[in-house]
Order: sequence, then structure tokens, then C-alpha cells
Amino acid sequence: MPSRSDRLVTRGISVRALRGGKGAQILFLHGAGGLPAWLPFFEDLSQHYELLVTEHPCFGASDDPPSIRSVSDLAMYYLDLLDATFSSPVHVIGHSLGGWIASEAAIRNTRRFASLTLLAPAGIRVKGVPPGDNFIWNPEESARNRFHDQRFAEALLAAPAASEEQADIELQTRLAAVKFGWEPRWFNPDLEKWLHRITVPTHVLWGQQDKILPCDYARVWGERVPAAKVVLIEGCGHIPQVEKADVVTEKIIAFLNQVKT
Repeated sequence: MPSRSDRLVTRGISVRALRGGKGAQILFLHGAGGLPAWLPFFEDLSQHYELLVTEHPCFGASDDPPSIRSVSDLAMYYLDLLDATFSSPVHVIGHSLGGWIASEAAIRNTRRFASLTLLAPAGIRVKGVPPGDNFIWNPEESARNRFHDQRFAEALLAAPAASEEQADIELQTRLAAVKFGWEPRWFNPDLEKWLHRITVPTHVLWGQQDKILPCDYARVWGERVPAAKVVLIEGCGHIPQVEKADVVTEKIIAFLNQVKT
């Protein structure tokens, strides 16, 4: 369990946050599915680092400010958060949409980044390799296409129905996912040409069986981000920190141990 669940206010915008551990600091940015529960992956990281997991503005039970209308706005929000919350550079980890947000922030200013770890990030497109269109999938297709190992999908599908309060939070998360990912689908046509500006140590991890953002995209991240380290994970879909938690944790800790802060 996280040591603390609270609200974090940055320039008047209040978001939900989970905290745990101590040591060098990590900020984790979640994907389009919203703020996850305190995952085993988070618990393992918090044994070595101080971990902050935030719910993006416009998602779930966080504030939905009219000033935040795009992923670029979210990137600028997180630059403000980094300035306001941390006194020194931190390790930033982003999954899917969270990886896109982290990358958009990093091409603008890496002053507060000690390193960048991207887990199957959205944000770019490879010609001839379309992403999975999760906006047209029904709930079962959505669950099954997130994972290679269908045991994870079965567990998700078997989960009890959400409470009324949780259903409202999930609805707001779906609305936010549409807001930031609908058009164009999960990418910014201008992002790729600026990836060379990410000059902090960068680690890209991708499931080889990702049905949402194909692992072919990993090659482009490796080519465009200077000295990025790319790792493909066999037998893994779009959520490697869940489906291959032990492997991902081990690789991230090894990477971060090599980064000088």
C-alpha cells in the first residue's frame, strides 16, 4: 500500500496522488486508463526510491480545468509541477499516454529530469504501422488487447462492478482519454522532429506483442532520442509494468543505478 494518498495542488490545479518509499525521487505518469491502484510494480520501486504517482488533470477525481485542452498543455502543467514539487531533478517514468506527456515536457525543458523511462509511449506514428484503435473496441476487446497473457484480461473482466462513485471516476477518465487521444489518434505529428532535444538518459521498454502501440515504434524512439536505450520484452502486451512487473522493475532499477544525479 502507498504510504500516503492525498491531493497535490500546483498553480491552483488539484490532482490525486499516491506516494511511497524514500530515497532518490521518481514521478510516474499513468496511461489513458487513469490512475491505477498501488501496483506491485510501484511497491517494488518504492523499496528503492521515493515514488510519486499523480492522476493527470482532467482524469478521474482530479480537477478538470478549462485551461488544459491538449497533451501540450499537460506537458506544461507537469513542468510546473516539477518546479513546484521537487527541489532537484527527478527520474520520470511514463506509460503510454503518460510517456507521451513526459516526452512533450522533455523536448521543452529537461532541467528537472534526472532521466526519462518510457513504457510503450504514445506520441509518434510509424508509416504503415497503424496503432490499435481502442476507441472502437468493446469492453472485452479492450481488456483482451491490453495483454498478451490472457490471464490478466480474464482477471480484469471478472472484477466486480464498480460502485457509483467509482463509475463516475471511470467515466471522467474515458472522457479525458477521448479529449487527449481522439484526433489524431494518440500522436502529435510534430513530436518526432523534436525528440533530439531529449538529452537526459532515456530508457524505452516495449512489449513485443503490444496490440495497441506496436513495438515497431520502439525503433523510432531509439533512433530519434540521443543515446536512448531500447528494450523489447517478449511475451508482453501494452502494460509491461503489470504483465512483466518483475522484469520491468529489474531493468528500470538497473538503468537508474547507472544514472548520475
